[in-house]
Amino acid sequence: MLESAILLCGSVIGLALLLNLWRLLKGPSLQDRILALDTMYINAIALILLLGMHMGSPLYYEGALLIALLGFISTVAVAKYLLRGDIIE
Repeated sequence: MLESAILLCGSVIGLALLLNLWRLLKGPSLQDRILALDTMYINAIALILLLGMHMGSPLYYEGALLIALLGFISTVAVAKYLLRGDIIE
């Protein structure tokens, strides 16, 4: 039962990744593209966590945490660049 739930969740998150890729490529504005990229890394974290559940290895959880930290920092940096035009003051 758990294996079929993981497969179903993985396929839905994979579909969400494809839709985010479409928004990233066809987004009407730069803000839409940044939001799509931010959502893509969140979906990638979810896929890595599902893979960790499937494999039963805690190493995947640490990788997902690392990607979450890097994604947050990159989102803050891009938002600051869009607001001020400069990242480091």
